[in-house]
Order: sequence, then C-alpha cells, then structure tokens
Amino acid sequence: MKEPKIVLKANLPTPIEELSFNGTSFYMKRDDFTGSEYSGNKIRKLEYLLADAIRKKADYVFTCGGAQSNHARATAFAAASLGMKSKLFLRGKDKALAEGNMFLDKMVGAELKFISAKDYSEARNDIMVAEAKKLKKKGKKVYIIPEGGSNAMGVWGYINCVQEIAEQIDLKSFKGILSACGSGGTSAGLLVGAALLGLKLKVYAVNVCDDEEYFRKRIIELAEECIKNYKLDCKLDPKKLVIIDGYSKEGYTNISKDKVKVISSLAKQTGVLLDPTYTGKAFCAYNDHFLKGKKKSKVMFIHTGGLFGAFAHRKEYLAG
Repeated sequence: MKEPKIVLKANLPTPIEELSFNGTSFYMKRDDFTGSEYSGNKIRKLEYLLADAIRKKADYVFTCGGAQSNHARATAFAAASLGMKSKLFLRGKDKALAEGNMFLDKMVGAELKFISAKDYSEARNDIMVAEAKKLKKKGKKVYIIPEGGSNAMGVWGYINCVQEIAEQIDLKSFKGILSACGSGGTSAGLLVGAALLGLKLKVYAVNVCDDEEYFRKRIIELAEECIKNYKLDCKLDPKKLVIIDGYSKEGYTNISKDKVKVISSLAKQTGVLLDPTYTGKAFCAYNDHFLKGKKKSKVMFIHTGGLFGAFAHRKEYLAG
C-alpha cells in the first residue's frame, strides 16, 4: 500500500464532541473545524488532490459544483494559498450581490463560469476539458478536480478520517457513522477506512441529490477503485453501506420549513449551526432514525461543514 502525498492545509485532528438534542446524547465529529476558509469535509480530499496538482506543476485548478458549492469555495482558497489560479464551473446564475460561498469565491479571485442545470448534468466534465485545452494552447497547465473532489485519490481524505476517529474514541462501541452525501467520496472513504481497521461499523449516507440507486453504485465504485489503485489490504462488504433516501425532496438548493425548525432547535440547544444543503438535511435524517426516543445514540454524526451556505438562506433560517 502506498498512500498518496498530501499538502498540509486542514487543521487536524478535528474534535469529537458529546452533545445532547431533545434529551438524547450523541457524538458529533466536528469536521466544520478543518479550517476557516477551508471549513468542511472537502479540504480532507483536497489535501491529496492539490498535492498531485503541485507535483504536476499546474498553473490552474478547475473544479465544479453548485452556485453555493462548499467544495468550490475550499478549492479556490486552497489553490490561491498554493500560488495556483482557480476556475470554478458553477451550476446556476451569477448574482450582482453575491452571498455565501459565491461571495467568498469572488473575494479570493476565482474565475467563475456559470452553466445551466442541463449542461452541468450532461457535460460539466467535457466543458472543463474544453476550457483546459484552450489554456494548454497558451502554455498553461490545468489540473481538473471532479465534483466534490470525489475520485480514488480524494477518497483517502476519509480513509484517514476513520483512523483519526479511532485514535480519539473507541469505535467498537459504535454501530455506525452518518454523514451527508453529495458526490460519494466521503462515504466511500468511511467505508474503506472502516474495512481497513476491521470495524463492523455501518456507514450511513444521507443523499442530498440523485437517488439511492445512483449513490449505492457510485460509492461502491469509488471505494473499490481506491482499493484497487492503491492495493489496499481489505475487502468491502456492500451491506455495510446504508443510503438514507428521501431527505432532499425539496431539491438540492432548497430547505423545507420543518427541516429549518430542526436546524434552529439544534443551534439553540448546542450552539452548532448546520447548512441548508448538506448537514441540515443529514441531521434531520439522523434525528429521525437515531435520536428520537433514545437516551443515547450509538451512531456518530459527522458535521461536514457548509456554514457559509447558510448565509444565502438567511430569510428561511430567521423565519424558522
């Protein structure tokens, strides 16, 4: 096994806190503490991907996501700190008065290209490759990072997160780990990490887009590709992966009133703020399945960040 190199950007290890919500005790892994501008789970993957970009002497880093993409924002700031330019291919439309992550993207000088939902779904990678070819003709090297940083190399971010958690707390006393799922890399890393340590943990993924069938296939493919590429000594058990579907019926960029009430209640009880796209929806699933009616949960919740995305939904949050 040969682990890829990293560029140290994330503030690790992140703490694990024991909290209480509506009388139920549970543990939360605070990956919203990985940094300030880098805050969230994406920087764990980017540490590996940007080290590869440096090795390949890239001038530009390209990536993609929604208009309020946490991954795109983290990529832009990390690339700038390493002396590389970034171009973000965002699904949606530009705003004269940018908010949340889009505001930060502009502040750090990232080049933004907005594309339609149809083009994003069907051709985002082709669009990035075409733009990269134009820059290549000008003598510039471009490193393309997939949506969410989710590929076989990016998966390492959460393989190591499992190891980090195991050094902080006895994971044998837990039945599972739950996180939001938007591109599959975090869940794939948790699955491989648990397998490498011989843990019987279930990995619960709350999908915020697409459907259960898509993400089951996507996560297993990413995990198996990582195991194969890096010759890891472990075997996956697909039954350990559980997709909790149905918590983003309002759409990826939206948040329902009932979910805002849960987010607001958690903030008031614990001082922890969740975002509307990922962690808020994931916590609602976590609350329904693992907190209600229990004194203590044996499933750990991973706070994957997304704080800045909350500012673009301040009206809904304040109304809740």
